[in-house]
Amino acid sequence: MGLSIPHLLVVLVIVVLVFGTKRLKNVGSDLGDAIKSFRNAVKDGEEAKALANKDKDDEVLEGEVASKEKDKV
Repeated sequence: MGLSIPHLLVVLVIVVLVFGTKRLKNVGSDLGDAIKSFRNAVKDGEEAKALANKDKDDEVLEGEVASKEKDKV
């Protein structure tokens, strides 16, 4: 009971008749810009998180073992 190609074409024709091609082009462009901005924000957030984790790993707290080597007997 899914949508077939002819059903989708009828819906597309109705949408074009209601909104017009110029408005649909603007909506598509705005949607593309929004997706691009979202991807850039996610990428920037991941980079900031990686930098924060790197800085956190570089700090040695008092009483913390800085080397992971086992004591040699």
